[in-house]
Amino acid sequence: MEISKEQILVNRLLKKDETAWKELFGAYSGNLTYVCSRYIIDREDVHDVLQNSFIKMFKSIDSFEYRGEGSLKAWSTRIVVNESLKHIKQNTDSRNFADVEEIPDLVNEEEPNLEEIPKSVIMDMIRGLPDGYRTVFNLFVFERKSHKEIAETLGIAENSSASQFHRAKAMLVQKVKEYKMSKKAQYG
Repeated sequence: MEISKEQILVNRLLKKDETAWKELFGAYSGNLTYVCSRYIIDREDVHDVLQNSFIKMFKSIDSFEYRGEGSLKAWSTRIVVNESLKHIKQNTDSRNFADVEEIPDLVNEEEPNLEEIPKSVIMDMIRGLPDGYRTVFNLFVFERKSHKEIAETLGIAENSSASQFHRAKAMLVQKVKEYKMSKKAQYG
């Protein structure tokens, strides 16, 4: 059985090979920055969280268990998500995650039609969501967490997670419609 490039990199990381850490950073920092910036808006905060994430990776590499191609990327992504959530908890008012009663629940379960919208525009739309909505949306959609898991992670009620997700989705549907209308008006 042939050893993959990723497995060779893991073996070098376990030996605390400095060039391997530079390789890891070079190979994964772009994707990890993207993951982190889904949760955190401020560039300096993204930089700080990434730095903390790489320190955490360095300190905990001994506990990493290679499980096949992609496991190093999955492990590093999980660390970035956890560090992002830690940052949010430490720097965000907990009311951002509470159920906001004055916003009516939207019955309309419309899915946003993302065809013909550049990925960067969609990312900006997600980043434009209020903190609580954005965090719940990211955990549910990208990390595939259940509302029960999200509730436990954020210290909120399960129904708060679900309602914040549905409200985030409704806001995205509206943003997509506005974007498409502006493009239609622009190109008439």
